[in-house]
Amino acid sequence: MNKEDRFSPPAVGGISLLVAFAVLCLTVFALLSLSTVQAQSRLADASTRAVAEYYAADSAAVQILARLCAGDSPEEVTYQDGIYAYACPISETQVLEVEVRLSGEDYEILRWQAVPDGQEGEESGFELWDGEGF
Repeated sequence: MNKEDRFSPPAVGGISLLVAFAVLCLTVFALLSLSTVQAQSRLADASTRAVAEYYAADSAAVQILARLCAGDSPEEVTYQDGIYAYACPISETQVLEVEVRLSGEDYEILRWQAVPDGQEGEESGFELWDGEGF
């Protein structure tokens, strides 16, 4: 037997498995990174939209306040006990509620708050169990 007959090829099975596992891990990490970027993009878009909607409602509320200070009384404004109150919609689920006390040219803001729209709970129609009988 000469040297050529005894030569066996190097064992590459373990290395091939290791490379395949590394490629699989890198692929999984790449897909996880891609899904994270997409989720972050959706969150950023929703945040941008929410801020823009709030400031649009805020601008509308300031315009109504300017009309009140000028002596005009818009129809969406209610007056009770020296306090003017009105609401400007922010989105389908939120409104900006404002309460102002006017005294001549001066005004005092009593409330300027974004709150959930009260109509959502009324429309749900859920009947809650009161704990009595079946």
